[in-house]
Amino acid sequence: MSARFTDRVLVITGAAQGIGKRVAELAGAEGGRLVLVDIANYVQDVAAELRDRGIAALAVQADLETWEGAESVMTRAHQEYGRIDVLINNVGGTIWAQPYEHYQPEQIQKEIQRSLFPTLWCCRAVLPYMLEQGGGAIVNVSSVATRGLMRVPYGAAKAGVNGLTVNLAFEYAEHGIRVNATAPGGTEAPPRLTPRNTEAQGEREQRWYQTLIKQTNDSSFMHRYGTLDEQAEPILFLASDAASYITGTILPVAGGDQG
Repeated sequence: MSARFTDRVLVITGAAQGIGKRVAELAGAEGGRLVLVDIANYVQDVAAELRDRGIAALAVQADLETWEGAESVMTRAHQEYGRIDVLINNVGGTIWAQPYEHYQPEQIQKEIQRSLFPTLWCCRAVLPYMLEQGGGAIVNVSSVATRGLMRVPYGAAKAGVNGLTVNLAFEYAEHGIRVNATAPGGTEAPPRLTPRNTEAQGEREQRWYQTLIKQTNDSSFMHRYGTLDEQAEPILFLASDAASYITGTILPVAGGDQG
């Protein structure tokens, strides 16, 4: 096992499950000092499991859809460790899967709030600390669903993440801050502890969701979903010094689907 993150402080959002949890496990095994962020209390259990393995891991519960939540996380991280070397923005995810004409205005707003604003707020909140220390790395988790079926608002939100990534990279390169993103495709993961959508799914909604699944598989050259490790490793590569000459890049991690 390498030690790419020895004594590096990593803030990882959406760390209670899925990709975020796997990123935390791998980064901790490589020496990282972790701040694990999630709105769900499961993040406390993840941090406790990592501490049992001898990994420095602080759990912070916060609503990152708000500026106040994002700001409080970065303040707490800096208070704990005195610096923030890496920010991995992993909050987001499709809530509804349906043709755009069926989205209600409040659903559209919620999709954008969920999958764009946590990244916007966290990038803004971490910048003063990275500027003060003279550098850092930000990795945003976007999606190849910027080109897809049944999730127009989500795709628009992730296209916003891509734009944010490139613009921030351009603006802050001279300050030693690298900003990149991965764009995952479909990913095999354990069932979510808290479903994004708790509404009852009728036959029509299930048919729409299957359309999304089929399009995701068909768009991948490999015609399969990726694993958690296959998503986490590219994130950690972009966060590491091995990617020191890479910034402003959106890296598709989707079996050939470029999004």
